[in-house]
Amino acid sequence: MTAPTTTDDPWLRTYRWAPVGMLATGTVLSVGTATLLMSPAERYTAAVLTAVAVGLELWRGRRRRSMPEGDAVYYLLRSALAFVLSWLNPFFAIYAASGYFDAHAMLPDRWSRFGLIVTAVTVAGSQAGGLPPDDTTMWIAFGLLVVLNASISMLMMRLAERDEQRSLERLAAITELERTNVRLENALSENQALHAQLLVHAREAGIDDERRRLAAEIHDTLAQGLAGIVTQLQAAQDTADPEAARRHVERATDLARRSLGDARRSVRNLAPEALEHRTLDDALAHEVERWSAEHGIRVDLTVTGTTEPLHDDIGVTLFRITQEALANVAKHSSAHRAGVTVSYMDDEVSVDIRDDGCGFDPCATPGDGFGLRGMQSRADRIAGVVDVESEPGVGTAVSVRVPLIRAGRTS
Repeated sequence: MTAPTTTDDPWLRTYRWAPVGMLATGTVLSVGTATLLMSPAERYTAAVLTAVAVGLELWRGRRRRSMPEGDAVYYLLRSALAFVLSWLNPFFAIYAASGYFDAHAMLPDRWSRFGLIVTAVTVAGSQAGGLPPDDTTMWIAFGLLVVLNASISMLMMRLAERDEQRSLERLAAITELERTNVRLENALSENQALHAQLLVHAREAGIDDERRRLAAEIHDTLAQGLAGIVTQLQAAQDTADPEAARRHVERATDLARRSLGDARRSVRNLAPEALEHRTLDDALAHEVERWSAEHGIRVDLTVTGTTEPLHDDIGVTLFRITQEALANVAKHSSAHRAGVTVSYMDDEVSVDIRDDGCGFDPCATPGDGFGLRGMQSRADRIAGVVDVESEPGVGTAVSVRVPLIRAGRTS
């Protein structure tokens, strides 16, 4: 049953005043037709019953200030009065018709249809010309009108119940939506906290990544440069030939200048100077020639495939890994000969560095192992792979493969 709770609902005013207005209308029409349709005794009886109906409406008005939910006693008394009044004068059926509006509100669900049928009988009697019907034809018309009125009222009640169910479903959906909005607001608050945490973690990760980058750059540039400077100065100190000592000092000076420049470029995250105006092949050719002259080890450079201009990150990674691999050859291998091969393929570019030195066991990384870890770390940043093959006494081969990303592209 529908049961609004606010007095501002227009239906509340309808339930309160519609029966009063319909009683007044029926009374006026009945008075106007009293001499035509009613005997003196019926007029007297109708006047008494009308006064009772007015008293009933006043009683109910004082007793109920809100929706007349469950007011079955009032409904039954009103229906009985309306039926008797309609028997006396058909125009009083107007008062009976008010039962169509509030049967679902005043009666329990199982009795509301019975209330509608009672109202339909009273109204049909009026439509058939008054109660009781005068002949068989009027009885047939009365029966058909009862069926018609009852069917229409039941249909309207069914439609009202369906609308009410839809309203309840909408209300439930709105309530659930409100709960969902509350949960969403809570989730957004939690997400804001998580976002703040992610920003902190991202900042820390960025700091760690920058530290690793600088560590790798220092290892690949300053550390190697300083090692070369120490080597050249030691050689100048150990030789008795002034000309040879001068050459060692010049090499040390050149290494110092180059290392200083590399340090400045590393801090600013710039590409190595060797790659600034050269392709990877030219830069490696220049580096191999310099390294060979510095360490006295023959190095052969081979390029296969079609040379491609590479993205800066790809070129820098391959160049630095080659530098580190050659530095390891100089420090650990005691090699007499080395080879560097650059291979351009459809979607990859690789660099292989081989030497004929003493080799080592890759499972037992010599020293602190930073060089090998640094090579792998550099390759990981660009989805590359570093493979190291070596055995004691048979030399070492380092192979690095990275995606071929051409200059001017970001992926």
